Amino acid sequence: MIPRFGEVFGEPVPAYFAMLVMGFAVAILYGVVWAKRSKLDHDVMIDLGLGVLIAGVAGARILHVFVDGYFWDYVHLCTDPSQVAWQITPGQCVQVEGTWDAVHAVCRPTEGDCFAWAKFWNGGLVWYGGLIVAGAYGIHFLWREKFPVLKGMDLTGMAIPLGVFFGRLGCWFGGCCYGDVSDHFTAVRFPPWSPASEAHYREGLLASPGLESLPVLPMQLWEALACLSISAFCTLWLQPRKRFDGQVFAVSMALYAVARVILEAFRADERGALLGVSTSQWIGIAIAAGMAYFYVRWRREAQAALAAPFVEPAVASAATDAPAAADAAPSAGREEE
Repeated sequence: MIPRFGEVFGEPVPAYFAMLVMGFAVAILYGVVWAKRSKLDHDVMIDLGLGVLIAGVAGARILHVFVDGYFWDYVHLCTDPSQVAWQITPGQCVQVEGTWDAVHAVCRPTEGDCFAWAKFWNGGLVWYGGLIVAGAYGIHFLWREKFPVLKGMDLTGMAIPLGVFFGRLGCWFGGCCYGDVSDHFTAVRFPPWSPASEAHYREGLLASPGLESLPVLPMQLWEALACLSISAFCTLWLQPRKRFDGQVFAVSMALYAVARVILEAFRADERGALLGVSTSQWIGIAIAAGMAYFYVRWRREAQAALAAPFVEPAVASAATDAPAAADAAPSAGREEE
């Protein structure tokens, strides 16, 4: 766990945010290279990437506010900060300029902040929220720029998992998105005052949040590996063999959705849930079903386009000129006679 990558101009660089930006940068570069090789406008990929970055972060932050269990904290930070309780040490409370509540052994903010919900650089992003908003923006942008939409979506099917790979490494450095307590050989312990150790303390599993966490499954690394595998499969195997535009995107998103539904079952960090199923699992199920529908639809449309009769311009021109040639033939014959 490395929550910060040093400082820049005296300001700390959050590891999660740095890896998130790196993921977007790699995805944009991937798109530019792909567009050049495909002889398409690579400038569109640059503009698309920048727009998707903004839309994605906004969507991810908004979904975090509503489903990750911090909604009322953000409300109270604006209306009544005394109702907010941070499970940190007195020393950390001083660093964030809070007030230590010795009776309840918690830190409370000294002043309100009605814009805390928007400060995404402090952490708190839900990936699916970013995918939904960025996806809607990206499709509209490609259509507006008259760029082949399904070809562009196939690109994202290869680039998105690669970007998520870096994002999950950011989760690993930040200590979030950890898994269940386990004695599995891959299990790891996070340091004192990490999200895992604080959660274990609240659950009564640790005597103090200042202790190392219990061994937990490194779900961040598992998902990073899954995303890297999906990107490699779509890039190296599926893309060269695809039979219709949109196929790579549909397969990529379906594979991620299925992987996410499975991996979510082993995650233990605090998130929203309905009927015992996490928000991300519900979204993953919906996406997998949606991709199955569009896969069939896009394949049928491609087959219909191939089966449609096609008349070459030269043939059409010859057919049009035939009557005139026929009319000219008798005249030529009379002249010869």
